[in-house]
Amino acid sequence: MRRQLKYPLRSLGTKTHLSLAALCLSIIAVGYVSTPFVIQTSVGLYEDISFALHPSAELAYRYGERHFDGQDVHNYDIGRAAKYFRKAAALDPSLLYVHHQLARIAFLHGDFGTAMAQIDTQIALHGKETPNSYYVRGLIEGYMGDYASAAEDYEEFLKVDPHNWAAVNDYAWVLLKDNRPQEAADATEKALVFFPENPWLLNSSAIALYEIGDIEKAHERVQKAWDHVQKVNEEEWLHSYPGNDPAIAGEGISTFRGAVSENMHRIELALAASAVQ
Repeated sequence: MRRQLKYPLRSLGTKTHLSLAALCLSIIAVGYVSTPFVIQTSVGLYEDISFALHPSAELAYRYGERHFDGQDVHNYDIGRAAKYFRKAAALDPSLLYVHHQLARIAFLHGDFGTAMAQIDTQIALHGKETPNSYYVRGLIEGYMGDYASAAEDYEEFLKVDPHNWAAVNDYAWVLLKDNRPQEAADATEKALVFFPENPWLLNSSAIALYEIGDIEKAHERVQKAWDHVQKVNEEEWLHSYPGNDPAIAGEGISTFRGAVSENMHRIELALAASAVQ
C-alpha cells in the first residue's frame, strides 16, 4: 500500500496544508493578532460607545466584519467579531449573513456542532440567496467526516460559481477522503485549464493522479506545484484565507511548501519503483 500523500485544504478560509490525519486545527486555530494595544483599545472603545448610543443589527454586523478581515492586520480580532455578530443576531436573527459569519467563527474555533447549527439556520432562512453558505457547510461537513454530504454541498455551490478554484480544490479534498480519486482528478483537471499555475490545484491534482495510478503525470503536476508554491507570499495567502488570523500566514505558507515537498519525494519514490518493475 502506498503511503498517503499530504493534501492541502484551502477553504474559507481554514485552512492550510497538512496530512489529512493532522489537518484539523493546527493552522486554522485562531488567536489575536499582535497590534498596538492603544489602537485596539481606542477602536474598541469608540465602537462600544457608538453601539450603546445607537444599537442596531446593521451597526453590530459592520463592526463584526471589521474585525473578521484577515487582510486588515490592525483591526483583526476574532473575539470582537464574534461579540458583535452575536449582538447583530440577537437584534435581527434574519439579517442576511449573520448566521453564516457565526458559523465561520465557530468552525475556526473547532466547534463544529455550533458551526453546523449556525450554517443550517443560515441556509434555512436564506437558501439560494447566500450560495457561499453551501461552501461553508461543505467545509464543516468535511471536517466532521461526512464527506458525501460535503461533496453534495460543494456541488451546489459550484453550480453558481463553477470556476471558483478554491471550491474545486476543497471539493477534490472531500472526494479523495470519500475514496473517489477519479472524480477528484477530473475536477482538478478541468479547473487547471483556467488556473494552470495554481499550486493548490496542482498539488491536489498530483494526489488524485497518484491515487489512480498515473504516477508519471502525478510527478509532472507535483513538480509544477513545487515551482509555483515558492511564489506564494503572505498577501496572496491572506487573500486566499479570509477570516484567518494574519499572524499565522507565514506558518501556513511554510507548511504548504513542506507538504508539497514531501508529496514530491513520495511520488518520485513511486516513480522509481515502477521503473524497476
